[in-house]
Amino acid sequence: MKNWKQWSPLAITVLFAAWILSAFRLPAEKDVQSHAFGRIPMVEKGRHQPLDSFARNALMQIREKQTANYEPWKGSFDKPKIVGATDWALEVAFKPELGDTRPIFRIDNPDVKTLLGLSFEASAEKKTDGKHYSWNDLQGRYGEFKAEARRAFGVLTDNRNAYERALTELWNATGIYKQVRNLFGPAATGDLTQGLRDYLAKVQAGRAAFNAQMENQPFDAAALDWINDQLTAPLIVPAHRPELGDKDEWLRAIQETMIAEQGGKPHFSLTSFAEMAAGYRAGDAAALRKASESYLGLLAGNDTFKKTVAKSVREQRFNNIEPFYKGMILCVVAFLFALMFWISPRRFGWARRAAVWLMVLTFIVHLGGQIFRMVQEGRPPVTNLYSSAIFIGLMAVLFGLLLERVFPHGIGVIVAATVDFCALLIAHHLARGGDTMIMLQAVLDTNFWLATHVVTVTLGYAATYVAGFLAILYVVLGTFTSRLAEPLESEGGKTDRPLGQVLTTMTYAIICFAVLFSFIGTVLGGIWADQSWGRFWGWDVKENGALMIVLWNAIVLHARWGGIAKERGIACLAIAGNIVTSWSWFGVNMLGIGLHSYGFMGAAFVALVLFCASQLVLIVMGRLACRAESVPRSQKSAPPAGASPVAA
Repeated sequence: MKNWKQWSPLAITVLFAAWILSAFRLPAEKDVQSHAFGRIPMVEKGRHQPLDSFARNALMQIREKQTANYEPWKGSFDKPKIVGATDWALEVAFKPELGDTRPIFRIDNPDVKTLLGLSFEASAEKKTDGKHYSWNDLQGRYGEFKAEARRAFGVLTDNRNAYERALTELWNATGIYKQVRNLFGPAATGDLTQGLRDYLAKVQAGRAAFNAQMENQPFDAAALDWINDQLTAPLIVPAHRPELGDKDEWLRAIQETMIAEQGGKPHFSLTSFAEMAAGYRAGDAAALRKASESYLGLLAGNDTFKKTVAKSVREQRFNNIEPFYKGMILCVVAFLFALMFWISPRRFGWARRAAVWLMVLTFIVHLGGQIFRMVQEGRPPVTNLYSSAIFIGLMAVLFGLLLERVFPHGIGVIVAATVDFCALLIAHHLARGGDTMIMLQAVLDTNFWLATHVVTVTLGYAATYVAGFLAILYVVLGTFTSRLAEPLESEGGKTDRPLGQVLTTMTYAIICFAVLFSFIGTVLGGIWADQSWGRFWGWDVKENGALMIVLWNAIVLHARWGGIAKERGIACLAIAGNIVTSWSWFGVNMLGIGLHSYGFMGAAFVALVLFCASQLVLIVMGRLACRAESVPRSQKSAPPAGASPVAA
């Protein structure tokens, strides 16, 4: 027991590794019935994916979580009923009369609640916590809501107020809900024969309404809305008409139904879905599991779909492991152990070793998740904003571990854990936009440039952020403590240079990497632009943003080399680098400007402004309040005789 400090870091790391490995185990008995169902492959937004991924993405967009809380009015100590995304999708698709009563729509805007006549207070009787509401809750004034949402969509995105943005978000959420509800078409009732009769009758009514509308005649709006909703459902029926050659594609349930209407035999997928629905509606978990496994077996036995099924199985397992969520938890734990070491290096020397090993484990888990996404997509690591956040976090951990190797004082762990946690948190919020592995835009569909230009530039982002967070650490410690001037103490009691000098050296070293990566990446981007658009440089805002990172990092280096900026000045300049990088990363991609704009997000704009404001505050703190001198006060020369206190 006397040597517990020696083996405790390894024991802690093994404990967390076992926790991560436990995610590979088979599902609990209560989840087995939905496990096989979640593996069913489908096509949404041009990508083959398991139903499990579709359900998770749907819930993320509807209620901002991948689980459904059926009793949100209960506190955590009251143990509310929380179910997984696949179980929720099962209920909505096969038992809509029950699924429609679940409070899963998150609505925060008070004006939208008033429009829909919703309760503002938590109530077990009304089955709401004042924030989450059911599909049935929205139906009372759905007509008024539809009209207001249509008006809101007519307003330019940049000009929408908070009420109009909330309306459009809720309207999109209802559309996603209807996609889940209409996924299996006539098979959802469990009786395919009767389901086809009823379904075809609605199809005919919808056609009649559409034709009447085209002829400017009175029409059944409900029938037209119904058929339009069916036509937005994901593709769930596998391609099965080889006579069409390359045009043979996956179909929606309504498309397969129309083939059956013309005398064709329904595809075996509809029969299998009906068997699943019958088992679920009867409460027979074994029947549901058997029907799901049988369907997967039929697909896997066909060479055309063997790889598709294998891909769905892998992706569902990846979803269950949740490597990036676990990485966030590891970052927090490693950060806390590193802080313990900072409190007393001699007493808690073992805590630094535990923090380092936990960050190594974080790197392995994070890298594993990154590699899986690359294999699953068949793409380099960075293809969109979500993957860029994941990659920046991964590289931050690598840079932090390298710093910790050279300067074994816990600083590298603290910075790596902080940057990685923030990057993964950003990725989590970006995932609310839907599928994170969607098909690439045509202009980006080239693995060579994604693997060279995009990866290199993103490395520049990561290095600049690491330098910026080292500088933040410098300013915070210099403002609220006097530790910058104190020599660093290692685990064995050895002392190093003052903390301020070490932080400045780290910042300088990382900025050197940042200049290299950002410069090479910018040049490669120009070559890509020349091949894509016929010019090397066109002063697009994204190109300007990339150049700003290069120039700003170069300014920091020249300020240090020329003696213009000392420790405190380098820290303030490095923090300003966070602003420059954030503009190039988010400001261009998400704020609707230039050729590299991939979708405006008002929430991103607010977050970007707040982040930049926080960095400006830190810069002011560094200039005004930071005790930046890395020289102990006892060694400072006294003021000359006769000097006034102000002059001193």
